[in-house]
Amino acid sequence: MPGYYDLKKNAQGQYHFTLKAGNHEVILSSETYASKQGAENGIDSCRTNSPHDNRYDRRTAINNSPYFVLKAGNGEVIGTSEMYSSAQARDNGIDSCKANGQGPTHDNT
Repeated sequence: MPGYYDLKKNAQGQYHFTLKAGNHEVILSSETYASKQGAENGIDSCRTNSPHDNRYDRRTAINNSPYFVLKAGNGEVIGTSEMYSSAQARDNGIDSCKANGQGPTHDNT
């Protein structure tokens, strides 16, 4: 099963998406959007930017856990990964984001 975007609406009426791999594991989580259209635009931006390695910012958290953020061409953060146990695991997460970033949207709003 290919990866997909899971679009949800929270109790406050805001929207959020996650990019999930075919095994339903979360690869990338978005910010919270005020509108559904904003979240859909974020998904479109993720689809556009996820294939490009230069859009990934490889980071290390304060506790030394590697993670990554995916950025748009204008430098705005599209989404953030989970914390990984190693730089290699983080790089595998980036590869998964690249491989699954063209997936469909599952609208659960």
